[in-house]
Amino acid sequence: MALTHTAISKAAPKAKMYKMYDSGGLFLLVSPSGGKWWRMKYRVRAEGKAVGRGTSQEAAKPKYKEKLLSLGVFPEISLKEAREKRDEYRKKLAHGVDPGENRKAAINTETAEDSFQVIAVEWLAKQVKVWEEVTYTKVVRMFERDLYPWLGSRRMREITPYELLQVLQRIEKRGAIETAHRASYKFGQVARYAVATARADRDITADLRGALAPVNHGHLAAITDPEQVGNLMRAINDYHGGIITRCALRLAPLVFVRPGELRKAEWAHFNLDKAEWNIPARKMKMKDRGDHLVPLSKQAVAILKEVKPVTGKGRFVFPGVRGDDRPMSENTVLVALRVLGFEKGIMTGHGFRAMARTIMDEEMGIKQDYIEHQLAHAVRDPNGRAYNRTTHLAARREMMQQWADYLDGLANAKS
Repeated sequence: MALTHTAISKAAPKAKMYKMYDSGGLFLLVSPSGGKWWRMKYRVRAEGKAVGRGTSQEAAKPKYKEKLLSLGVFPEISLKEAREKRDEYRKKLAHGVDPGENRKAAINTETAEDSFQVIAVEWLAKQVKVWEEVTYTKVVRMFERDLYPWLGSRRMREITPYELLQVLQRIEKRGAIETAHRASYKFGQVARYAVATARADRDITADLRGALAPVNHGHLAAITDPEQVGNLMRAINDYHGGIITRCALRLAPLVFVRPGELRKAEWAHFNLDKAEWNIPARKMKMKDRGDHLVPLSKQAVAILKEVKPVTGKGRFVFPGVRGDDRPMSENTVLVALRVLGFEKGIMTGHGFRAMARTIMDEEMGIKQDYIEHQLAHAVRDPNGRAYNRTTHLAARREMMQQWADYLDGLANAKS
């Protein structure tokens, strides 16, 4: 039975300390002297050895440790306020954050409210409604493994660029170059939140540009930092080459199909009224997976309508210079990117796929099933069946429009 304000107020002390239970682990501890203290009981998974062959079924079960949190004293902390605190901590638990350890980090810091870890946890809590749970958990794990141990207790204002660089270089040394860049970007997001909440003066990651080893994607080089993507999109929008190349270049980020599928696109496979591009299986890299359906954003449809008066009477959307009966060269988009200043080691035509996959997962929190299916990867359902072309179609339509709007936002942002 849940507690009431009246029941708590009338609770009389006894010879021994006793508990009055509410719900969700919340209870009131009444002392013999009449003190009334709020406590919250919760469980976290205990760290243990890896389970290997020969381990008993009982031993293989996850083990949990019971912990307690102090939530204040009644009546200074009312029943309503205690429940709000309980709900806040339970939400953190649901996303893999131990509220006791988190609060201990803050208590152990003289300047708790402006320490990096306190600010980061506060910022992460605001992302719960925006990110998918898998994305949130992955980012929290990165903070706990790569940033908190060295920067968690440090005042945000006192962290220097050199200090942050040393932390990021620890990540580099284990060969995780992309993670080092990702950690720098996430630190920057927390820093900007700290500036907005008057707990830091500026984002120091700006001082580290060029200090980390570049990400080497080889032939799949891709830009995955949102700020750099904004620069890329502005450059593409300002491209002054021929209309066919210009439209192919502008469409590539919006559909993230393979370069060969883009340059060989045929008008017969488009339905602009339905905003769909249906790529036949014979044109796909994995022909045994059937046709591939690409929902088109409003921006993609507008680009296709722009080029249609020029090439619409022919077979190919983007014909080559040698005649309308042949698609454009595989080097056309690559050369355009080079003209715009994006070298082979920075961005390729295939890189638009990696760009979309990385940012939609890590920055936008879009469900991985939707992304993987739209990339025409080998995604299967829980029963092992291959998804067909219409699986998650409504969600993928929304995702493609959201992605196009996101790119517009980056392009329109101040450089």
